[in-house]
Amino acid sequence: MKIAVCIKQVPTREWQPRLNDDKTWIRDQDVSYEMNEPDAYALEESLRLREKHGGEVVVCSAGPARVQQVIREALARGADRALHVEDDALGAADAFTAASAMTAAMAEQKFDLILTGLQSDDQGHAQFGPVLAEKLGIPHSTIIMEVNVDPSTRDAENGAARSGQVAGVRVKRELEGGWFQYVTMPLPALLTIQSGINQLRYATLKGIMAAKKKEIIKVAAPGGLAPRHKVIALHTPQKSKQTVMIGGSPAEAAKELVKRLREEARVL
Repeated sequence: MKIAVCIKQVPTREWQPRLNDDKTWIRDQDVSYEMNEPDAYALEESLRLREKHGGEVVVCSAGPARVQQVIREALARGADRALHVEDDALGAADAFTAASAMTAAMAEQKFDLILTGLQSDDQGHAQFGPVLAEKLGIPHSTIIMEVNVDPSTRDAENGAARSGQVAGVRVKRELEGGWFQYVTMPLPALLTIQSGINQLRYATLKGIMAAKKKEIIKVAAPGGLAPRHKVIALHTPQKSKQTVMIGGSPAEAAKELVKRLREEARVL
């Protein structure tokens, strides 16, 4: 089974954001980056599927040259090779633009299964996976908590099981209110993986050394890409706190506290 896993490089969560001069994005000069955490779970799931059913895992990413930091990390964790759509303009691209940039390169690879994280830690739109699936013309399912390969799944085109090949997957989706949904899908397909689906592995010294020899195919971004949304302005959250002393007897103070929690804080 040929599996693609899409990963994104995002600012580290511990970094204190500093905005650029026009307040539309962060300053690239003084920021450190890491692999998007939901994508790390997608990577881990792809490696587990390969271990169970064979095949290869191909890491796919879009962005400037610095993105190779997380590509190498993914290769060190166990991915077989990588595909990098390199363009400086894709560093802060919206989901539609990033998916458009990767569509042609990924279509040529003819993947059986594509995994992405549910959403990115920086923009958090949760749109990249569905947009990419639509552009590739393949079915998709979101918020996946479990993936089971089903070799007996009927092929969607001819209605016959493909002997010796994986024809489909059965996935578990997380819904609201503690409910789940099970969906059977033919391949090729795209799944967006929920964080916490598995226990992440980390790169070993052997994996780090092996990653240096693994192939990274660089592809130029297609021309004519235009953003589909525009950031008007950003601002960092303002830290503020206020201490209020409530007088009276314990019973009176408790009654007043409950009243304020209900009417002012609205947490009750």
